[in-house]
Amino acid sequence: MRFLLDTHILLWWLGNDNRLPPKIRSVISNPENIIFISSATVWEMSIKKSLGKLSVPNNLLEKLNDNNFTVLNITAEHGLSVTELPLHHKDPFDRMLIAQALIEQLTIITIDTKFILYDVCLLMG
Repeated sequence: MRFLLDTHILLWWLGNDNRLPPKIRSVISNPENIIFISSATVWEMSIKKSLGKLSVPNNLLEKLNDNNFTVLNITAEHGLSVTELPLHHKDPFDRMLIAQALIEQLTIITIDTKFILYDVCLLMG
């Protein structure tokens, strides 16, 4: 299967955080699954790091490669499709993840309950 990680899930995975549910840990570690990380997630993490709100590994891209994660770049189609989403969720980064998941037919891994309001495939812990 093909999955797209929400930011907190990626951070918990990279930090080996015990808040990451075992079910999700199993899905991410399964080599048969393809795990995508949105460039919007990398952007969000970089912004929060520069504001001092988040600790992000300096070698983030290396860590993504080491985990065999695939970076999903933002396309014009992704950007335009955000306008078609209802405003249930106001976070622009999460809205981009939803748009990307819909277009690319990915299942989002998250614990953010606002994602439930959208017609997108989810795996929640």
